[in-house]
Amino acid sequence: MPWEVLGSALLGLVVAVVAAHRFPDRFRDRALVLATGPAAAFVGGMVTRVVLGPGHPLPTLAVAVPVSAALLSLLVRPGGEAPPRGRPRVGAA
Repeated sequence: MPWEVLGSALLGLVVAVVAAHRFPDRFRDRALVLATGPAAAFVGGMVTRVVLGPGHPLPTLAVAVPVSAALLSLLVRPGGEAPPRGRPRVGAA
C-alpha cells in the first residue's frame, strides 16, 4: 500500500508539473496546481484501491493519473480572457 500511495502522489506531481510548465498562462496560481495534482492523484488512487482491493497496483496508478488531470482541469482559466475585475455595471452601454 505505501508504494501505491507514493506512486499515485508522484504521478500526480508529474502531471501537475507538466501542466504548469506547458500552460503557465492558463493557471492562476502555480502553487495551487502543484498541490492539487498530487492530492487528486492520491484520492483517485485510494478510491480505486478501496474499490478493487489490495494487490492491483497498475490499475490503481492508471486511475490516479486521469483523476489528477480532471481536477487540474477545473483550475484552468479560459484562454484569451482576462479575469473579471470588480462588479459589472448593469445597463451600461
